Amino acid sequence: MISLAHYLVLGTALFCISVAGIFINRKNVIVLLMAIELMLLAVNVNFIGFSRFLGAIDGQVFVFFILTVAAAESAIGLAILVVLFRNRSTINVAELDDMKG
Repeated sequence: MISLAHYLVLGTALFCISVAGIFINRKNVIVLLMAIELMLLAVNVNFIGFSRFLGAIDGQVFVFFILTVAAAESAIGLAILVVLFRNRSTINVAELDDMKG
């Protein structure tokens, strides 16, 4: 049987992997966006675990809202990346911090 500790360990492992992905790879915007999405999924796993442990459906409903916002964020983030790549011919984070005025 899966206990609350299993959910929390999985959520913690996913969150640590995503934080490591952000700190290790700071050059590629796509990897940064995927690491942020992995963070959201780690939080969702914790919500599901607590929801199941407490016997309430509230955490699972909240997960659906988070997934909806994450899907919209991914679509907008990828659209911004496409525009940046068309204008600058790169998605390197170090080259994207220049402001054009």
